[in-house]
Amino acid sequence: MTPLFKKWLAAAVLLMVTSVAMAQPFDLPQLAEQLSGPAVVRGDFIQEKHLRALPQPLTSHGQFALSREHGLLWLLQQPIRQDYRITPQGIARRSENGWQAVDPQGGSARQNQLFLAVLSGDTKALQRDFQLELSGAATAWRLQLTPRGALLKQIFADIEIQGGETVTQIELHETQGDRTLIRLLDSQTGVALTASEQRDLGD
Repeated sequence: MTPLFKKWLAAAVLLMVTSVAMAQPFDLPQLAEQLSGPAVVRGDFIQEKHLRALPQPLTSHGQFALSREHGLLWLLQQPIRQDYRITPQGIARRSENGWQAVDPQGGSARQNQLFLAVLSGDTKALQRDFQLELSGAATAWRLQLTPRGALLKQIFADIEIQGGETVTQIELHETQGDRTLIRLLDSQTGVALTASEQRDLGD
């Protein structure tokens, strides 16, 4: 075996190994690990509610802060100011008297709990209620959620999530034909909550 042939053989083997590694699919455990990695994610959001009865969507926007350990702050700025807190213990709305619990059985409450599971990468929780279909790569992926149970099927036709390092878009298709599109913009990862965020999520 000549030195030139040895070099060619080594290069061919390296190319085969690299190709196999690159061909490994991006799977749900990898997605969960990727999304649950940052301690904190902050950014802006634009939410569009497309109702069958209206020619134009209802648009709102604001800021969010997601903590891996504590939950989600969803701070609506326009068209009205309203703050929401979503944690494993439940959902609350800020009022003049502090944080007030939201009806945990309502449709909005269900959507908000889904946001928390999606944004935090809790694919195990999602798999209890949805069939998950993941496509793409770590830098650009798409996750399709199809409801399993009869109750969720009454609310959602399907849910589509897109993202890269973090979630960038959530689209909820409701059974009766309405649709909600949420775009998460300018997301930044961090290592800790601010003092104000910590108070809000810790109250």
